[in-house]
Amino acid sequence: MKIAFVGKGGSGKTTLSGLFAGHLAALGRPVLAIDADINQHLAAALGFPEPSLGAALGARLPLIKQYLRGDNPRIASAEAMIKTTPPGRGSRLLRVVEDNPVYAECVREHGGVRLAVTGPFAEDDLGVSCYHSKIGAAELLLNHLVDGPEEYVVVDMTAGADSFASGLFTRFDLTVLVCEPTLRSVGVYRQYRDYARDYEVRLAVLGNKVCDAEDELFLREQVGADLLGCMGRSAHVRAAERGQHRPVTELEPENLAALAAVRDLLDAAPKDWGRYQRQAVQFHLRYAEKWAGPGLAAQVDPEFVPGPQALSLLAPTN
Repeated sequence: MKIAFVGKGGSGKTTLSGLFAGHLAALGRPVLAIDADINQHLAAALGFPEPSLGAALGARLPLIKQYLRGDNPRIASAEAMIKTTPPGRGSRLLRVVEDNPVYAECVREHGGVRLAVTGPFAEDDLGVSCYHSKIGAAELLLNHLVDGPEEYVVVDMTAGADSFASGLFTRFDLTVLVCEPTLRSVGVYRQYRDYARDYEVRLAVLGNKVCDAEDELFLREQVGADLLGCMGRSAHVRAAERGQHRPVTELEPENLAALAAVRDLLDAAPKDWGRYQRQAVQFHLRYAEKWAGPGLAAQVDPEFVPGPQALSLLAPTN
């Protein structure tokens, strides 16, 4: 299952992304985490030693394109691929856990969580580059990634509604809006909800930094049935922010229960690979027409649907 954590800047979505990924790993589940935020802090939230990180996805985009292209006859070259290019017959699909050249370069493991980062702005990017070009590497991966039963992809997304600049917001079985008990945070929730309304995005709200019953009541009045649960102020989280990382199993029981509620809702989400591909194609065609040229519509394989049944169609890995 694929899950994204979104919210207002400073709401705690990176912290909760890390806690949720750690929660899954503590249960022995395969987890791939992706830091797709412009502020690259998920590694720290997971307790990764900085030197142990792999290469940034954005810095390995040529490798990613070349590998995923495989021998798909609809894609003339790796250079012809754009961030929205959907898979087709001959493309390489990715599993959550496997050996491949992209993971070898970009994915590292710590505490049972495998992590890939899109990468921060480099000095050459300042003033001339859009961060969404880096997120495009993550979008390509997600378009080609087949998650099996009890396998998880956890993505820490950009703040606010930035993910609507691409089709990335449709790539998840569940999107969790991290919401503080404030009007500004609720405003981001409403904006996200309204933008996503027509795209079958499964959305839930997880309250964060909730101090008392009044905070919880405020959120319930503002977001209604979308409120899945609340995370209170946490000594465990404060210790992690000081660099004192403890096992996620030592998180406060009420906060662990909130993470379990997220997991239960995610596990219950229906899996529709046909819709997943249709939405990928929809945004590819829209992006190609507006920015990359309508000729790239020919990259779409109308008979292809990703998913476990398509893994037998994988291109050779060598």
